[in-house]
Amino acid sequence: MTRAAKADATYEDVLAAPPNTVAELLGGALYVQPRPAFPHSNAASVLGMTLGPPFHLGRGGPGGWWILFEPELHFGRDVLVPDLAAWRRDDHPEFDLTQAFATEPPNWVCEVLSPSTQGTDRVRKLPIYAAAGVEHAWLVDPLSRTLEVFAVRGGAWTMIATHEGSEGVRAAPFEAFEVPLGDLWIDEP
Repeated sequence: MTRAAKADATYEDVLAAPPNTVAELLGGALYVQPRPAFPHSNAASVLGMTLGPPFHLGRGGPGGWWILFEPELHFGRDVLVPDLAAWRRDDHPEFDLTQAFATEPPNWVCEVLSPSTQGTDRVRKLPIYAAAGVEHAWLVDPLSRTLEVFAVRGGAWTMIATHEGSEGVRAAPFEAFEVPLGDLWIDEP
């Protein structure tokens, strides 16, 4: 599990983090981790490439979303960097393009789990996302080849589906398109 690198940290600590790391502020503590390993990067990249055409671009799907890879999100003192995030364009027709971060909560976030980050993603980040107003979350585990789908119900996350293996799935909020899970996984040589 990733541990806090510094308690009572500020955004200046995020900006001063070493290059080639991901730095986040969670509950006032600085968390710094190296860039993700290949299975993690592959799952996030392929998922973004899969959802992008039908939802971001409207090619072969309904469109109507902004889907971004590793956006920096500022929710009060918390600074988070999900692997993927998406905003419905009807809810967020434009962003402040002068900023390198978003303050409006996305409608959906996806965290790709790794052995070193899964505790932080589940225990620290998910509650912050719910409190900020994020409606949907996916947790993708490329090593166990699973997708967990969550929705906020009554202010708390409720797991609404779990998928395993290589099947194609339709999962909230992207039910209009089938995501072939097998494309996210890297086969061992």
